Amino acid sequence: MSDKGLEQARRKMADAGVDPVAIGVFEHYYRLLETGETGMIPESTIEPVDMPALADVDLPDPVPTDGLAGTVVIKLNGGLGTSMGLDRVKSVLEVRDGLRFLDVIARQVLWARQAYDVRLPLLFMNSFRTAEDTEQALSGYDLAVADLPLGFLQNREPKLLVDDLTPAEWPADPSLEWCPPGHGDLYTALHGNGLLDRLLEAGFERVFVSNSDNLGATPDPRMAEWFARSGAPFAIEAVRRTPSDRKGGHFARRTSDGRIVLRETAQTLAEDQEALADLGRHRFCSTNNLWFDLRAMRDELDRRDGVLGLAMIKNVKTVDPQDKSTPEVVQVETAMGAAIEVFDGSQLIEVTRDRFVPVKSTNDLLVLRSDCYALDEGSHLVRGVDGSLPFVDLDGDHYKLVADFDERFPAGAPSLRRAERLVVHGDWTFGPGVTVVGAVELDDKGSRQRVEDGATLGG
Repeated sequence: MSDKGLEQARRKMADAGVDPVAIGVFEHYYRLLETGETGMIPESTIEPVDMPALADVDLPDPVPTDGLAGTVVIKLNGGLGTSMGLDRVKSVLEVRDGLRFLDVIARQVLWARQAYDVRLPLLFMNSFRTAEDTEQALSGYDLAVADLPLGFLQNREPKLLVDDLTPAEWPADPSLEWCPPGHGDLYTALHGNGLLDRLLEAGFERVFVSNSDNLGATPDPRMAEWFARSGAPFAIEAVRRTPSDRKGGHFARRTSDGRIVLRETAQTLAEDQEALADLGRHRFCSTNNLWFDLRAMRDELDRRDGVLGLAMIKNVKTVDPQDKSTPEVVQVETAMGAAIEVFDGSQLIEVTRDRFVPVKSTNDLLVLRSDCYALDEGSHLVRGVDGSLPFVDLDGDHYKLVADFDERFPAGAPSLRRAERLVVHGDWTFGPGVTVVGAVELDDKGSRQRVEDGATLGG
């Protein structure tokens, strides 16, 4: 059964022009699948982990820019934002002051180049769905450095039918037969397309990677200098978990060999969900901001014939994720943060939440667009509130999709600087000049309601 399925999958990938390195990696995980591997990390095999904080690191004042000078910035940019109703690359979504994610990222990098007198290449890892829109959106910026490309493609792999692990076929929309291998494919893509060698030949030493929807992940000389001086081949920025992170992944240490591991929710057994949610036990989660030494990464990939062996994440979905009646498929994925357990001497560093401002829902988008933030001259996000940001929970039936969200905030976000929480039940449209003070909860009235212009809610 599986040999037939693997051969069909290999042929399909080769016919589609998928890089041979990526096909070899896919075969590695296919073999794990057929042996019953699930990628689960039982609670009994790990223990909590601690780490130093960047704020306590002893660096010269002013901080040297040598670390940043040898750094390449890579943004993960393969997402379409389908959970928010988007059908284009998520990073073209407007986030602040008429600027899109991509605008802010480009301006942050251009400012850093000038302010610190560094080359600082910017590369985007795109999917086959996002490359064209990204290139068009950035066409007005002069971002080229050292003849390096602005973007490169994430690999793709076939979805596999749950029943027999053969590639799914869906003639109605053949694009649905494919899926990305998760952002752990970053290393495979860089290795297969020759960029690791090109970056080293151009004189760069390290890479800083982050998600394109996290505008807090700026190229920071203090972070770069810490990593350069640490001697670590690999490092991840971590933050203290909060109640909103209870269902997310976390860091731990494997008891069998002392290695740091990143356990994602999909790798947690049902009986371990309570331990996963225990913020007192597992205190740190990943920002998905990571650093790696280019030479160490290239050498390890060469040694392993291109297969880092990251922990597998087995996702069972349907061929058409919008239609649950379509056949069930397996999507084999890896997380790039899982590489922390591959390298001897990997490190974790605690950073503040200012470096972790992800936009995963319209709740996050409302806070980002509000007066809780501003952009400074370098397009860095500046907090406009003291203490914690407000908790926002908008009714999923009316605000989940960006188009519906924008319709209900036609004049922009209300003032949230003095808010503690805003919970909206039902269908409410907000007029201009609305201010939220303290804790506010709007009830469902059964029909669309309006918050009048200039209204103050709470207080």
